[in-house]
Amino acid sequence: MMTGDTWGITRSIAMTEEGVIMSGTNTSDIIETVSALSFEATLQRLTDVISGAGLTLFSRIDHHDGARQVGLEMPPTTVLIYGHPKGGTPLMLAAPSAALDLPLRVLVRLRDDGLTVIAFHPMAKVLRDAGVPEDLAGRLDAAQQLLVKAVTA
Repeated sequence: MMTGDTWGITRSIAMTEEGVIMSGTNTSDIIETVSALSFEATLQRLTDVISGAGLTLFSRIDHHDGARQVGLEMPPTTVLIYGHPKGGTPLMLAAPSAALDLPLRVLVRLRDDGLTVIAFHPMAKVLRDAGVPEDLAGRLDAAQQLLVKAVTA
């Protein structure tokens, strides 16, 4: 299925068991999954799961609050930046440009229809595009799938 957005960019959208995969105009797809939880509960669950898995939550960027501070409105939208040097460092050593896309990020946003979704770039593809060898490229898949399971279970 093809859809347009407010910038006139066309994206193809495919449904999967976990959610929606949107092919963007950049080199990576976006995996978007509808959460079974509210926006705040989704953020809390993801934060707990990240911590519980021994990963570090490096940053929490609240775009909704940033917009409000400059007199603009946008729905609740937060990016969590997370990971662990043990997972990312070997990837950056294999392909230094991978550092542009690490640590991992997950977007949590409230859609216009009231549903909360999480979204991220599938890192295996991003890492392969950065030159990370195939045997290392899928190394972070489990860290991303952990989040999908956390909001759909």
